[in-house]
Amino acid sequence: MYLKKKPKILYRENFDNKRMRSPTEIKKVIEMRLRSYLSRDRTGIRREVLRLFVKTKSITIAELVAELQKQFVVTFHAIASMVGIIASRIGILRATRNAGGVNSYELKEKYVSIVVGIVGVC
Repeated sequence: MYLKKKPKILYRENFDNKRMRSPTEIKKVIEMRLRSYLSRDRTGIRREVLRLFVKTKSITIAELVAELQKQFVVTFHAIASMVGIIASRIGILRATRNAGGVNSYELKEKYVSIVVGIVGVC
């Protein structure tokens, strides 16, 4: 009886593994996700969004849009989507809501070095 081997999928994480990841493994996964996300950046907007997160302590989507509109043609909705993906799928942003109900986002301290290494901040 011939058994087929499962193909090795490099871009998908192993969800069958029930053990907890070490901090080093988590950082490698985050770096892999971030590199994959930035590999699809044709205009440079994603890199610039990450640079702004490194440069500022905390920033709202409206402030991001205002900064990005100096260089790019962007909409509020597009930037909000980018920030949502970076926060939820990649997991490197922390969201806090102020009394007025406006979310502000900041880069988690433990991932600053990874983002600086990949994006490079002037």
